[in-house]
Amino acid sequence: MAQTKTNAMRILDAKKVEYGMLTYDNKDGKIDGISVAEKIGKSPDRVYKTLVTQGASKNIFVFVIPVAAELDLKKAAKAAGEKSMEMLPMKDIQKWTGYIRGGCSPIGMKKEYRTFLDESSKDLEEMVVSAGKIGIQMVLTPADLQEVTKAEWAPVTK
Repeated sequence: MAQTKTNAMRILDAKKVEYGMLTYDNKDGKIDGISVAEKIGKSPDRVYKTLVTQGASKNIFVFVIPVAAELDLKKAAKAAGEKSMEMLPMKDIQKWTGYIRGGCSPIGMKKEYRTFLDESSKDLEEMVVSAGKIGIQMVLTPADLQEVTKAEWAPVTK
């Protein structure tokens, strides 16, 4: 069965970035990061989730952190140079990113938001992020993800 490419994959193709694709069954409704890591047979410290936040300035920021980790909002605010930071309400994610919860890729959002990769990803050979659709993940190098998203590395987890 041919897999349709997501917007994130088309962007990587256009930039000639190598990546792998992993799919998983989501019929059971388990789309949280730890469940996804289990389903694709990858260690949770190699699978990253994409979190969307809003700073005190009302600017939108994107944080890519390990699925088992928790975003430290104080560290996130400091990295972004904001007074404070809060998670974007779930209902607003699609409006701002074009993606839905569980299928939010750091690549190919409606706009290019300032993006931060947790520094834990810096030394990995490869990492896994959402391809922009529930049930599809992409495997790529942290350096490639950093380059495509123009991300900054920062310590942003608890």
